[in-house]
Amino acid sequence: MVKGSCMCGAVHYEYTGNTKICWISQQEEVAKPTQSGEPEATALCHCTDCQKWSGGAYTANIVVPRKTFKTTQGSPKSYTVIGDSGGKNVHWFCSDCGSSLYTELEVMPDSTCIKSGTIDDKDVREGKIGVEFYTKDRVAYIGAVEGAEQKRVFLDS
Repeated sequence: MVKGSCMCGAVHYEYTGNTKICWISQQEEVAKPTQSGEPEATALCHCTDCQKWSGGAYTANIVVPRKTFKTTQGSPKSYTVIGDSGGKNVHWFCSDCGSSLYTELEVMPDSTCIKSGTIDDKDVREGKIGVEFYTKDRVAYIGAVEGAEQKRVFLDS
């Protein structure tokens, strides 16, 4: 079981399954659900929505099956926007400290995108990045992660 929380500790969450990191390859569907609860992907997202959401150049995400994820303490607040895909992106955060916790995307109805900085276990947080999305929006001072698949947009083929 992997656990995480916001900066002030008001909101806690967990997901069940192995802590082994796996990542997307070009042959697999984006966010294909796993049976064991293992992360479906480790990803950086450079879209302008994530830049605004994080206050930084990108978000670092660990994507897990939604059915294995639950909030165990507190009640995060949400904010919904329409993403570049045309679908709803629901961003969940702590209403006390403002920490970005996770995102649920309409285009990925079976997945939860946990903001990796909120995960307690450093080994899980520091897993290899498998894919970078929205590289078209990547800021000039950030280079590509070596070995990570590069996708110009989310559903880039």
